[in-house]
Amino acid sequence: MLKLKAVRPEWVTLVSSVFLLTCFNFVLWQHLFDITAADGQGLMLRVAFGVMVLAVFNFVLTLLAFRRVMKPLLTLIFMCSAGVAYFMSQYGALMDVGMLRNFAQTNATEVRDLLSVKLLAYIVVLGVLPSWLLWKLPINYRIWHRDVLSKLLMVSASAAVIGGVALINYQGLSSLFRNHHELRLMVVPSNYMAAAFGLVKEQVASAQQPFMKIGEDAQRNPAWQTHGRKSLTVLVVGESARAENFGILGYNRDTTPELNKEAGLIAFTDVHSCGTETAVSVPCMFSNMGRKDYNATQAKSEEGLLDVLKRAGIDVIWRDNQSGCKGTCDRVTFDDVSNLKDPALCANSECRDEILLQGLQHFIDSLDKDTVLVLHQMGSHGPEYFKRYPKEYEHFTPVCESNALNNCSRESIINGYDNTLVYTDHVLSSLIDVLRSNQDKVDTAMLYLSDHGESLGEYNLFLHGTPYMLAPDQQKHVAMLAWFSDSYQKSFSVDTHCLQLSRDKPLSQDNLFHSMLGLLEVNSHVYNQGLDMFAGCRGSVIDGVLAKR
Repeated sequence: MLKLKAVRPEWVTLVSSVFLLTCFNFVLWQHLFDITAADGQGLMLRVAFGVMVLAVFNFVLTLLAFRRVMKPLLTLIFMCSAGVAYFMSQYGALMDVGMLRNFAQTNATEVRDLLSVKLLAYIVVLGVLPSWLLWKLPINYRIWHRDVLSKLLMVSASAAVIGGVALINYQGLSSLFRNHHELRLMVVPSNYMAAAFGLVKEQVASAQQPFMKIGEDAQRNPAWQTHGRKSLTVLVVGESARAENFGILGYNRDTTPELNKEAGLIAFTDVHSCGTETAVSVPCMFSNMGRKDYNATQAKSEEGLLDVLKRAGIDVIWRDNQSGCKGTCDRVTFDDVSNLKDPALCANSECRDEILLQGLQHFIDSLDKDTVLVLHQMGSHGPEYFKRYPKEYEHFTPVCESNALNNCSRESIINGYDNTLVYTDHVLSSLIDVLRSNQDKVDTAMLYLSDHGESLGEYNLFLHGTPYMLAPDQQKHVAMLAWFSDSYQKSFSVDTHCLQLSRDKPLSQDNLFHSMLGLLEVNSHVYNQGLDMFAGCRGSVIDGVLAKR
């Protein structure tokens, strides 16, 4: 039977600090080696950085090394750090408030997609085994006043090391931290602890902030009186669909074979997202704050686009095949189709995106109000891209059939991802066909906009969620498409030829709020014509000629 000799708590905190720095920070060390020179000066900088981080770890753990606190706390740190280290090494994830928020809002289906034997190995080797040894280890605590003194000495020594290293290597370290802000997001466990603190602070602030209404003056433009029939405007919120891989946007593969044949479809070439994860991009695109002024706390405590449309008398329905609307649809009709029991489209608590179109014809047949229907797709959500589409849409092979993307060839990852776009192409084309077939009785239109893009191994990054400032264009450059029936163009005075000519104009998700209000002829002081991407291409039909207002 293993019998360990009793040790002082100072040794436990020091060894734990070394363990955390060396065994949980492979990504950090690899990046540090990549960005520092392979010479004597670079070696000194790496050593100085490591010693400083070690001293910081020891400083904090020493302050928390109390009799009934230290073992449970270190166990929690080891277990959490093991999971974080896995996701950082597997997908190139950087841990900040946004990424932690994304994890917190992940549903059961998305969690299941991320589980793997490798993750279990990380948890067991880096979490369970060290924790087991820790609990077996007898710790020789001192009486309280000697314990305080020993802590004071250890904390002072750690602080002296931090100060000494900083002074000796001030120029190199200051340059390193100034030019590489990503380093703080790579240090486990301080990265996720800081993120957790920020997320809790955000939640508390949101709970204390009074709920604000916007666009209380919203009403329909008098032009609505000339409409001879009801309208259905379908807004499709895509998932992880980066513009770079859309055939209709110039990709060297035909990932959009059906959309290429759709007459009147407008594909916008230069559109960027508000964030790099759903938890930011979706609330942001439906708000009127814009990316630069976006605040997650304010977004939770303030109405958005759907509220303004509803106030203007337009019926609003959100149909979801993913993890919810992130608060955006809390005050409108919500229809969750992600867990339906359709044997053709659903399995293992997940449905494919064609489920969003189920019953659409009946819905149109019984339409008695002007309606905005939002369809939230599962789209190209990773890492298990092969689950997002039926086998008949697997146009590109071989395909990675694992969530351990760094164990797959890059070709197989891209193939799987491209197949998700082939399926999205089919879903959107089917939607347009239904809308077109009903234009004789309902004014129909579709706008598609992805929430964010996706990394497929570029710069050793996978999936999405990289902090916006550091994220590559693949996570921010998104697909946006628009289609308007002939009757919709006439009723809402939309010049599609004009839109085709302006399809290369730089746009972003900042434009959605104002463009939807302008398109649907809703008057309100919150409307900004300068951000309405349709403003320059709307007019009045006079004697069959579209004249700009």
